[in-house]
Amino acid sequence: MHILLTISYDGTNYAGWQRQENAVAVQQVLEEALSTLLNRSISISGASRTDAGVHALGQCASFRAPDLRVPLDKLPVVLNGLLPPDISVTAAKIVSSDFSPRFGALHKTYTYTIYNAAHPNPLLSRYSAFVPQKLDIEKMQQAAVSFVGKHDFAAFCATGSSAKTTVREIYSCTVDDVDNLIKITICGNAFLYNMVRIIAGTLVYTGLGKIHYCEIPNIIALKNRKLAGKTMPPQGLTLIEITYPL
Repeated sequence: MHILLTISYDGTNYAGWQRQENAVAVQQVLEEALSTLLNRSISISGASRTDAGVHALGQCASFRAPDLRVPLDKLPVVLNGLLPPDISVTAAKIVSSDFSPRFGALHKTYTYTIYNAAHPNPLLSRYSAFVPQKLDIEKMQQAAVSFVGKHDFAAFCATGSSAKTTVREIYSCTVDDVDNLIKITICGNAFLYNMVRIIAGTLVYTGLGKIHYCEIPNIIALKNRKLAGKTMPPQGLTLIEITYPL
């Protein structure tokens, strides 16, 4: 039996999604809960390797087990009883034996949240980046359009990436402002290491007047990381949804 889970988590207290030897990761905690429930060692395969401090509402991961011991529709409830409050399984479904949560995805959607006000809000500090300087939303929106399409995003990839190619396709990139909370929403077929956080940093630089929105196509074309904006901090980033052809 091959089962796909949808998982939400607050990434503040974790060293990212992927299991690590010297730090606690979300994958490890979920595997331990599944192993306890099924009374055998369980390994899970995740769709996205979110970094330390990054959050998720729609992370996906699959595992194999000969039996469940509980009805499939009750699995999230039972698992959540074994998980800490900052990790929650929200759905479970059976998938084919050859299903891959990483390579089978049609597209992924992320949001990057910025609190743009004169003073920080402690109640938002875990889930947004604070920018005190006034951002020009209209210019950020004009810049966001240039990211849409199939491009070589080498200028928006952090060092240390193991990707075979830096070409990715962005289906939509929008910027919205509600009550000083700026939300950058990006949907694409896949993303490079720190790609969304660098795009968010480039849009912030555009909003500050450090980069003109007309420069974005040239920055993409030149594939030079130094020309793009800074990498924004992890707490503003949330993996919203992963869509599969199921």
